[in-house]
Amino acid sequence: MNTLLEQALRLPIPERRKLADDIYSSIGSEDEAFHLTDEQKAELERRMEDFRRDPDSSIPWETVRENLRKIA
Repeated sequence: MNTLLEQALRLPIPERRKLADDIYSSIGSEDEAFHLTDEQKAELERRMEDFRRDPDSSIPWETVRENLRKIA
């Protein structure tokens, strides 16, 4: 009998990427034990302040993800 991982590994790469993205996205919404450190919170706030000052300097997540998929 095949494991769930073996079944997933037989999927075409685009479907495996989508599955991995869907699984990763689901973790944040279900993991109540996930907490940021004070340093992580400060870094996120710094980045948000950078974005507020110059929103045009940012790159949309969809663009970043597509670019990563092209090189992976």
